[in-house]
Amino acid sequence: MRVRKIYLIGIGAGDPDHLTLQAAKAIGRTDVFFLLDKGEVKASLVDLRERIIRGYSKPSRRMVTGRDPDRDRTPADYEGTVADWRSRRALVIEEMLVEHLREDETGSFLVWGDPSLFDSSLAILDEVLGRGAIDFEYEVIPGISSVSALAAKHRVPLNRVGQPFQVTTGRRLAEGWPEGVDDVVVMLDAQQAFTAYPDADIFWGAYVSTEDEILRSGRVSEVADDIVRTRSDARAEHGWIMDTYLLRRRTDQ
Repeated sequence: MRVRKIYLIGIGAGDPDHLTLQAAKAIGRTDVFFLLDKGEVKASLVDLRERIIRGYSKPSRRMVTGRDPDRDRTPADYEGTVADWRSRRALVIEEMLVEHLREDETGSFLVWGDPSLFDSSLAILDEVLGRGAIDFEYEVIPGISSVSALAAKHRVPLNRVGQPFQVTTGRRLAEGWPEGVDDVVVMLDAQQAFTAYPDADIFWGAYVSTEDEILRSGRVSEVADDIVRTRSDARAEHGWIMDTYLLRRRTDQ
């Protein structure tokens, strides 16, 4: 008896050309694509997924859409809130799989960037498996992350020769610069924590690799006001924002 199979497919940071040959082949083998609707403000994200599916999938494929649970973006208990949201999301995904994925079929979730970086899909699938309502095996297809896309757009390396770099969140950066590194990649920074480090260099990007891409770079003291204003305007225009930046401490001082 065949076991249900699921692909977690990294589709890149927003440019359809980010799709790897491995990802395209997995899409071509997929019977059912599972999409989570995040509401009208992020409809463009769903549209890109659907364009990719139409371009590389077989004619008999099906698409199933579920409603992504809402989440408090400014919680008092961050870790508890995320754990609760993941569990509610896991229930939605479990119901979709049980109802729509037959034992002899392959299903796929198209994941922004790379499934291993700042994405909950791996943890959620493990939670679904742990509950035991449905059995399946899954495979992860890596993709181009917003971090690598950002570095490429700015034409800078993420680390300097022989030196490490760290990927963190704005919430962590607000608590202080990480010890032991001079180069920090920051994601999910709603509070613009970089403004606390005026002497550092910043390489910032929003909607990287999409048609709405915005890039800024320079010494924080010189470009911070522009980035904060640009970020606010972009969020108001689109209803959401995805931005990432590399913060680089100068070592020649």
